[in-house]
Amino acid sequence: MSKSFQKQVMRTSNARAKSVLATLVISLSAVSANAFADTSLSIEPYKATYTAYKWGDDVGQASIELSQLGEEKYSLIYTSKVSKFFLSDKRSEHSIFLIQGDNIVPSEYYYSRSGTGPDKSLEVSFSHQGNGKITVDNGNAFEWDGEFDNQIYRLDIAKQLAKGETSLTYDFINYRGQRRQYGVEVVDNETLKLPYGDLKTVKVKLIRDSKKRETFAWFAPSLDYALVRLQQFKEGEEQGDIKLKAFETL
Repeated sequence: MSKSFQKQVMRTSNARAKSVLATLVISLSAVSANAFADTSLSIEPYKATYTAYKWGDDVGQASIELSQLGEEKYSLIYTSKVSKFFLSDKRSEHSIFLIQGDNIVPSEYYYSRSGTGPDKSLEVSFSHQGNGKITVDNGNAFEWDGEFDNQIYRLDIAKQLAKGETSLTYDFINYRGQRRQYGVEVVDNETLKLPYGDLKTVKVKLIRDSKKRETFAWFAPSLDYALVRLQQFKEGEEQGDIKLKAFETL
């Protein structure tokens, strides 16, 4: 085997493994649901920890923590750290938002990523004065038309699943500072065996513009519809599988 061919194989393998790491951490952030005590917007703080798998191997972990900062003010923090071979990826997202009546109102959003490849960060602020405005530190600015940030739109998923809804649509600003729309559709009810234990779940599919990627997520009614598993496919090949390891209310 020539040295040039060996280098090409190594570059291809590195790019594929790097893509897998990104898929594992971005997907969890993009589908995670949060706890509701009932079908109202009464949120119960909690912390969930997940184990990430690839090719059957444990490649890292992620966590989601929801806490209350004040009478109407809340914090939602997502962190992940995964590695495969000599590649690594560490990410965090932090949302600060308000609960006003039945409305989830975004206030601030922070994103950071480090590890193999370039480091990245983003800040988004939501102004509710006048007609409202969304300002992104990359220079983007939008009129605020009710969009959520990359995390808090998912607070509504648990509430809607508890009400029996089977098809949902959400508009939000993603971790790149771009406007996006995702759909969520219920596809099945399943009992899962997880590191946490056996749980009855509702399985949903994330609907996006790209037809190459498929994302499935499982939510547990017994844990107020918290996310307990997420599985990502690209062109029919599994890219990652993330499963609940621990859950506690705070």
